[in-house]
Amino acid sequence: MIPNQWYAILESREVKRGKPVGFTRMGEKMVAWRDSSGNVTVMSDLCPHRGAALSAGKLAGDRVQCPFHGFEYDSSGACKLIPANGKNARPPKAMRVKTYPAREAHDILYIWWGEPRAEYPPLPWFENIDGMVYSTLRSHWKNHYARAIENQLDVVHLPFVHYNTIGSGGNTLVNGPIAKEIETAPGSYRLDLWVDNEPDYGQRPRKPSEMPAPTRRPLIQFHFPNLWQNWLSDDFLVFLIFAPIDEQNTMMYLRQYHKVKIPVLRQLVEFFGGLGNLYILNQDKRVVVTQRPPRPDLDVGEILIPGDYPIALYRKRRKALIAGKENQV
Repeated sequence: MIPNQWYAILESREVKRGKPVGFTRMGEKMVAWRDSSGNVTVMSDLCPHRGAALSAGKLAGDRVQCPFHGFEYDSSGACKLIPANGKNARPPKAMRVKTYPAREAHDILYIWWGEPRAEYPPLPWFENIDGMVYSTLRSHWKNHYARAIENQLDVVHLPFVHYNTIGSGGNTLVNGPIAKEIETAPGSYRLDLWVDNEPDYGQRPRKPSEMPAPTRRPLIQFHFPNLWQNWLSDDFLVFLIFAPIDEQNTMMYLRQYHKVKIPVLRQLVEFFGGLGNLYILNQDKRVVVTQRPPRPDLDVGEILIPGDYPIALYRKRRKALIAGKENQV
């Protein structure tokens, strides 16, 4: 995983009041719960006393209680009560659960994966989405999250994987593509991608340097570490969260954002749009889960072509961020 980033890991609605929720992200078992004010806490799903899962316990006021021996932990992870020692006894400072900085925005739960900081960077997001409504589909993919991300940066696969949907038309020849990297905040990056595929009549594909400078918005945007959008129009777009479960599993959250707010019309848009988006996503899934090795890197032995430039750009930035050398790309 890329360290020192805000990762979108769940939708807010998945963590309800009154009950801790267990899940796996980043290869670690975690538990999320809300206090009486609705504030969310995300911590390791492991009681440091005897290793029981806190997600199997319950909430005791603004604390989570271990189901095994009743130890209670507050939102900072500190143990506040060991029943066997008496309610007036002070628990040892070492009795503490690992807790992750957590934020909520856009009905998404983010955690900070990295070293604690006095000030954290802004949450990754696409401002053009603000003001729209959405519906969500979830899909479990058995592959590394970076493979799923690269698929959504891949303009070469469209006429083959999506031959009867978004890739119909036989546009097999790839001009460019044009891909630009933008530093949105120190250590935070976004990739903007313009697609220009066309039918192959024997002409030579144009290099990015031979293409005119873009005058329209990018079709695809990816915000490190795990947010993506397909900016179809100002009124409709597709949005993905690539939530890493572990090295070989990813939870995909697919949202379709739009501006139709009339109840019946909204339901129709979301129903039929959801069916279409899920069909397209499953076309990708069928192929991507077969890729080996599970985790892609610059040195995995794959032979990239010019049309894979956005993927190469993603891999270089990802490698630099993992190594802590983001200024050396």
